Amino acid sequence: MDSFSALLRAATHEQHEEANTSSFMSDLLGGRLGVDAFARYTEQLWFVYEALESGAARLTADPVAGPFIRPELMRLASLERDLAHLRGPAWRASLTELPTTRAYADRVRECAETWPAGYVAHHYTRYLGDLAGGQVVRDRAERTWGFAKRGDGVRFYVFDGIGNPAAFKREYRALLDGIRADDLDKQRVVAECKRAFALNTAVFRALAEEFPLSA
Repeated sequence: MDSFSALLRAATHEQHEEANTSSFMSDLLGGRLGVDAFARYTEQLWFVYEALESGAARLTADPVAGPFIRPELMRLASLERDLAHLRGPAWRASLTELPTTRAYADRVRECAETWPAGYVAHHYTRYLGDLAGGQVVRDRAERTWGFAKRGDGVRFYVFDGIGNPAAFKREYRALLDGIRADDLDKQRVVAECKRAFALNTAVFRALAEEFPLSA
């Protein structure tokens, strides 16, 4: 029988591909959009991670979600340093979330407050995704817009506290395999992972509308 982590990966594979090949990300990584689009995307990430990490504080002692909350994963401070670099020291004054981003962050917050296993679904799709695929974004951003390697502007993608990402991901998947949830709740977690990908893809669609490529 497949492990729970393998089941999650298989169940979300199609949506994972859809997110990775969205027109916004394709245009961004292809160097067809300007640095302003990258900064706007970084702003949206701030809202999602603010929801994730403000929720983490209350879940550290939770038997289901607690084991997943690891300080070396936390991204908010890095995002804020990136935004100060991208938007200037007064970045907070101009920070605005897209309606799709608000829906995403609200759902993360709701899970953190009412359903720890659902929070794990969002934790998994975000952190493991950014630890893996985020490295492609960082590399392209450095080359396209001249950010210092692993420096301000792309610090969000730099997990300094994780010396061996492959080993960390194996450890994380082992936590998923041992999650304290019954079969019904595991099915709900799979559905929530799919929902997380759908919410993320909706943000990409909204960004594509905001930054259309001129014909």
